[in-house]
Amino acid sequence: MKPLFLLLLMSTCFFFTPLSAEELPDITAYPACHYCGMDRHKFAHSRMLIEYNDGSIIGTCSIHCTAIDLAQKINATPAAIKVGDYDTKKLIDAETAIWVLGGDRNGVMSSRAKWAFNNNETAAEFTATHGGNIITFDEAINAAYEDMYNDTKNIRKKRQNKKMKMNHSSMGQMHDH
Repeated sequence: MKPLFLLLLMSTCFFFTPLSAEELPDITAYPACHYCGMDRHKFAHSRMLIEYNDGSIIGTCSIHCTAIDLAQKINATPAAIKVGDYDTKKLIDAETAIWVLGGDRNGVMSSRAKWAFNNNETAAEFTATHGGNIITFDEAINAAYEDMYNDTKNIRKKRQNKKMKMNHSSMGQMHDH
Protein backbone atom coordinates (compact mmCIF):
# COMPACT_ATOMS: atom_id res chain seq x y z
CA MET A 1 0.00 0.00 0.00
CA LYS A 2 2.79 2.41 0.91
CA PRO A 3 4.67 2.07 -2.44
CA LEU A 4 1.42 2.69 -4.33
CA PHE A 5 0.78 5.84 -2.26
CA LEU A 6 4.33 7.09 -2.92
CA LEU A 7 3.97 6.43 -6.64
CA LEU A 8 0.65 8.29 -6.70
CA LEU A 9 2.15 11.22 -4.75
CA MET A 10 5.19 11.42 -7.03
CA SER A 11 3.08 11.32 -10.20
CA THR A 12 0.78 14.03 -8.81
CA CYS A 13 3.78 16.26 -8.07
CA PHE A 14 5.10 15.63 -11.57
CA PHE A 15 1.88 16.74 -13.24
CA PHE A 16 1.39 19.80 -11.07
CA THR A 17 4.97 21.04 -10.93
CA PRO A 18 5.57 24.16 -13.01
CA LEU A 19 7.64 23.50 -16.10
CA SER A 20 11.25 24.58 -15.95
CA ALA A 21 12.98 26.46 -18.72
CA GLU A 22 14.77 23.22 -19.70
CA GLU A 23 11.36 21.67 -20.44
CA LEU A 24 10.49 24.66 -22.65
CA PRO A 25 13.31 24.75 -25.23
CA ASP A 26 11.87 27.76 -27.06
CA ILE A 27 12.35 29.79 -23.87
CA THR A 28 15.98 28.74 -23.64
CA ALA A 29 16.46 29.85 -27.26
CA TYR A 30 14.35 33.03 -26.91
CA PRO A 31 14.25 33.99 -23.20
CA ALA A 32 12.92 37.54 -23.69
CA CYS A 33 10.17 38.89 -25.90
CA HIS A 34 11.58 40.30 -29.12
CA TYR A 35 9.43 43.45 -28.78
CA CYS A 36 8.95 44.36 -25.15
CA GLY A 37 11.74 42.39 -23.47
CA MET A 38 9.43 40.59 -21.05
CA ASP A 39 10.56 37.27 -19.57
CA ARG A 40 8.98 34.54 -21.71
CA HIS A 41 9.39 31.96 -18.92
CA LYS A 42 7.36 34.10 -16.54
CA PHE A 43 4.71 34.40 -19.27
CA ALA A 44 4.97 30.82 -20.54
CA HIS A 45 1.17 30.57 -20.45
CA SER A 46 0.81 33.34 -23.06
CA ARG A 47 4.11 33.23 -24.97
CA MET A 48 4.16 32.72 -28.71
CA LEU A 49 6.66 31.54 -31.29
CA ILE A 50 6.45 32.47 -34.98
CA GLU A 51 8.41 30.39 -37.49
CA TYR A 52 8.62 31.97 -40.94
CA ASN A 53 9.13 30.18 -44.26
CA ASP A 54 12.56 31.81 -44.60
CA GLY A 55 13.71 30.01 -41.42
CA SER A 56 13.59 33.03 -39.13
CA ILE A 57 11.97 32.59 -35.71
CA ILE A 58 10.59 35.22 -33.34
CA GLY A 59 9.71 34.60 -29.70
CA THR A 60 7.15 36.89 -28.06
CA CYS A 61 5.44 37.13 -24.68
CA SER A 62 1.88 37.42 -25.98
CA ILE A 63 -0.51 37.71 -28.88
CA HIS A 64 -0.11 41.51 -28.58
CA CYS A 65 3.58 41.35 -29.49
CA THR A 66 2.91 38.62 -32.06
CA ALA A 67 0.41 40.93 -33.78
CA ILE A 68 3.13 43.60 -33.96
CA ASP A 69 5.50 41.16 -35.65
CA LEU A 70 2.91 39.89 -38.12
CA ALA A 71 1.99 43.47 -39.08
CA GLN A 72 5.62 44.48 -39.58
CA LYS A 73 6.47 41.44 -41.70
CA ILE A 74 3.72 41.79 -44.27
CA ASN A 75 5.85 40.11 -46.97
CA ALA A 76 6.90 37.16 -44.80
CA THR A 77 4.81 34.01 -44.62
CA PRO A 78 4.48 32.24 -41.26
CA ALA A 79 5.16 28.50 -41.54
CA ALA A 80 3.88 27.98 -37.98
CA ILE A 81 2.49 30.11 -35.18
CA LYS A 82 2.61 28.50 -31.76
CA VAL A 83 1.27 29.60 -28.38
CA GLY A 84 1.68 28.43 -24.81
CA ASP A 85 -1.34 26.48 -23.60
CA TYR A 86 -2.75 28.44 -20.64
CA ASP A 87 -2.84 25.36 -18.39
CA THR A 88 0.15 23.23 -19.39
CA LYS A 89 2.38 26.01 -20.81
CA LYS A 90 3.37 23.64 -23.64
CA LEU A 91 3.49 25.13 -27.14
CA ILE A 92 0.47 24.31 -29.28
CA ASP A 93 -0.63 25.37 -32.75
CA ALA A 94 -2.11 28.87 -32.32
CA GLU A 95 -4.36 28.55 -35.35
CA THR A 96 -6.09 25.38 -34.11
CA ALA A 97 -6.05 26.31 -30.40
CA ILE A 98 -9.25 27.16 -28.60
CA TRP A 99 -9.01 30.82 -27.61
CA VAL A 100 -10.77 32.66 -24.80
CA LEU A 101 -11.31 36.41 -25.06
CA GLY A 102 -11.89 38.41 -21.89
CA GLY A 103 -12.73 37.17 -18.42
CA ASP A 104 -11.55 38.25 -14.99
CA ARG A 105 -7.85 37.44 -15.45
CA ASN A 106 -5.52 40.26 -16.48
CA GLY A 107 -4.21 39.92 -20.00
CA VAL A 108 -0.55 40.04 -21.00
CA MET A 109 0.30 43.37 -22.68
CA SER A 110 -3.44 43.92 -23.07
CA SER A 111 -6.36 45.03 -20.94
CA ARG A 112 -8.57 42.43 -22.68
CA ALA A 113 -7.14 38.96 -22.08
CA LYS A 114 -6.60 36.48 -24.89
CA TRP A 115 -5.74 32.92 -23.74
CA ALA A 116 -5.14 29.75 -25.75
CA PHE A 117 -6.16 26.25 -24.73
CA ASN A 118 -5.36 22.88 -26.24
CA ASN A 119 -8.95 21.63 -26.05
CA ASN A 120 -12.57 22.70 -25.69
CA GLU A 121 -12.98 21.18 -22.23
CA THR A 122 -10.28 23.24 -20.50
CA ALA A 123 -11.39 26.39 -22.33
CA ALA A 124 -14.99 25.77 -21.21
CA GLU A 125 -13.83 25.16 -17.61
CA PHE A 126 -11.89 28.43 -17.72
CA THR A 127 -14.86 30.43 -19.00
CA ALA A 128 -17.16 28.83 -16.42
CA THR A 129 -14.82 29.99 -13.64
CA HIS A 130 -13.34 33.22 -15.03
CA GLY A 131 -15.72 34.37 -17.75
CA GLY A 132 -14.84 35.28 -21.29
CA ASN A 133 -15.93 33.94 -24.67
CA ILE A 134 -14.56 31.05 -26.69
CA ILE A 135 -13.27 32.29 -30.05
CA THR A 136 -10.99 31.28 -32.94
CA PHE A 137 -7.40 32.36 -33.58
CA ASP A 138 -8.57 34.75 -36.32
CA GLU A 139 -10.92 36.40 -33.84
CA ALA A 140 -8.16 36.56 -31.20
CA ILE A 141 -5.64 38.17 -33.55
CA ASN A 142 -8.30 40.61 -34.77
CA ALA A 143 -9.04 41.51 -31.14
CA ALA A 144 -5.30 42.07 -30.60
CA TYR A 145 -5.26 44.53 -33.52
CA GLU A 146 -8.46 46.22 -32.29
CA ASP A 147 -6.93 46.64 -28.82
CA MET A 148 -3.46 47.67 -30.05
CA TYR A 149 -3.74 51.44 -29.77
CA ASN A 150 -5.26 51.54 -26.29
CA ASP A 151 -3.00 48.76 -25.03
CA THR A 152 0.11 50.50 -26.35
CA LYS A 153 -1.02 53.80 -24.84
CA ASN A 154 -1.62 52.08 -21.46
CA ILE A 155 1.76 50.32 -21.58
CA ARG A 156 3.54 53.63 -22.24
CA LYS A 157 1.65 55.30 -19.40
CA LYS A 158 2.43 52.44 -17.00
CA ARG A 159 6.12 52.51 -17.90
CA GLN A 160 6.25 56.30 -17.57
CA ASN A 161 4.65 56.09 -14.11
CA LYS A 162 7.12 53.38 -13.08
CA LYS A 163 10.02 55.51 -14.31
CA MET A 164 8.71 58.56 -12.44
CA LYS A 165 8.34 56.47 -9.26
CA MET A 166 11.91 55.20 -9.61
CA ASN A 167 13.22 58.75 -10.19
CA HIS A 168 11.22 60.05 -7.24
CA SER A 169 12.50 57.21 -5.05
CA SER A 170 16.14 57.85 -6.03
CA MET A 171 15.69 61.59 -5.38
CA GLY A 172 14.41 60.75 -1.88
CA GLN A 173 17.47 58.62 -1.25
CA MET A 174 19.75 61.48 -2.34
CA HIS A 175 18.11 63.80 0.18
CA ASP A 176 18.51 61.26 2.97
CA HIS A 177 22.32 61.46 2.78
